[in-house]
Amino acid sequence: MLKLTVCLLTFNSERLLHKVIPPLITVADEIVVIDSGSTDGTLNICHEYGLNAIYHPYRMHGEQMNVAIQHASHDWVLCMDSDEILDAQTVAFINTLKAGQEPPANHGWRITRHWYVLGEEIRTLYPISSPDYPVRLFNRQHARFNLRPVDDQVEGEIKTFKIEGHVRHDTFWSLHEVFSKLNSYTTRLVKYKKIRPSLARGFISAIGAFFKWYLFSGAWRKGKVGAVTGLYATLYSFLKYFKAWYAHEKKPGVVAEERTDSHQA
Repeated sequence: MLKLTVCLLTFNSERLLHKVIPPLITVADEIVVIDSGSTDGTLNICHEYGLNAIYHPYRMHGEQMNVAIQHASHDWVLCMDSDEILDAQTVAFINTLKAGQEPPANHGWRITRHWYVLGEEIRTLYPISSPDYPVRLFNRQHARFNLRPVDDQVEGEIKTFKIEGHVRHDTFWSLHEVFSKLNSYTTRLVKYKKIRPSLARGFISAIGAFFKWYLFSGAWRKGKVGAVTGLYATLYSFLKYFKAWYAHEKKPGVVAEERTDSHQA
């Protein structure tokens, strides 16, 4: 029988926690919450469910998940963010898996994650298509999250399977959140990864992103939300080169170097 630790990351997550936590409780033998300094009602909501969050300062997503995994009492872990909500089909699958014979330790499972922006389901959000299928349930002895500055993934010698269902990834709930994360992601990318400092490349990349992620993807059919996701892709593609160029102009010869321990957002 499989014993499962749910690893949950939080930061000012009160908006959705009452929807996120209950289905996790139904599949978990243990829940480890890693919080990066919430100042809203996140910690109080966790306490309502008998959960005590462990503080750890945030640097990048994969690193934070690995911290949670280290605190787990069981080798099998389900790693979730505080804007991801499991549906009944996903919960039923996990509970059936737990009730059976323990699977081989080199097996892992991918959730079926549907992306929502400003409350509407979308088909694309740079650089992914929705739904996507990230590995989230695995044995920690065989896999860990890599340390990409953005879009990190689980890596290891594992054979993966897909969990049917509808995991709602309710990201970007306001325009402020869109631009805040856009700024955060591009800054982190330039800090930890080598990006060529080129304004020309930035303009060309932005034009290409506009056509691919707004026009050709059909995002324009989504009205205002499509305009937001198209603008996000365009600005993301430009800003990563612009910020690298700006840093290079301020300090000639200095370009952000990729971390040697870096390996997916």
